Amino acid sequence: MRVLALDFDGVLSDSAHEVVLVAAETWLSFEPTTRLRPELERMLGSKPDALDDIPVVHRFRELMPLGNRAEDFGVALAILERGAHVTDQAAYDAFRAGLDPVWLTAFHERFYAERARLRRKDPAAWIALQRPYRPFLDLLRRRAAEVELAVATAKDRESVRILTAAYGVADLLPDERVWDKEAGTSKAEHLTAIAHRFAVGMTDITFVDDKLNHLEAVRPLGVGGVLAAWGFNSAREAAAARAEGFAVANLDDAEEVLFGGSSSAPGTDSRIGSGARG
Repeated sequence: MRVLALDFDGVLSDSAHEVVLVAAETWLSFEPTTRLRPELERMLGSKPDALDDIPVVHRFRELMPLGNRAEDFGVALAILERGAHVTDQAAYDAFRAGLDPVWLTAFHERFYAERARLRRKDPAAWIALQRPYRPFLDLLRRRAAEVELAVATAKDRESVRILTAAYGVADLLPDERVWDKEAGTSKAEHLTAIAHRFAVGMTDITFVDDKLNHLEAVRPLGVGGVLAAWGFNSAREAAAARAEGFAVANLDDAEEVLFGGSSSAPGTDSRIGSGARG
């Protein structure tokens, strides 16, 4: 492994509460008569620590692993609005395909506008909604001299810049090591750009993401894929990842999985990026 590429939300930052609040504001601006309004308004009026006690938040988080970009938060809320039965990637993709692409684009753009508004309104409160995964950041600090670090994210650059500074890792992940939503619409585009930037082959890159569908999408490139089990996923995604031969890391064994030690899954090679696919 010469380059360790990292998703941001769900790998470096626990941003689920921020995401669901911004998504709720965005949804209400599009769907003012939504049947979800009572729960969404309750959610918007709650303290962060109480959010997970609200049923709509729990259901939203179950759908998060199946999406990719900001418009997918609108897809998740549309599923909840309609009471659709969506429990796996195929059902999610089929539901998404039936939505108006113009609406999806509009939701994507409005989501980022709402995020920027919240960030400007109360920067400290906005940062507080997104707690760092501190053990993983500490791991990166210990190992930074051994590998090139990069971020491949659908988040916007300004948000990444603010949060890495707040987390105390801006020196490890400065702007020139961040490929954000403007750098491409897919993780494949991000990773291709990262390989070019560091003049490495795809098999020299290990990519850590909390979404199995992202790992599946970039696998044909030849990168080593690792599922961050501490992120926005569940035992469903961890089991599927292992079945597909991906490494699965937890916060307490991520260093071993990424930098050496016993395999995290039967039949896989823990030397991620050394030619094994994890």
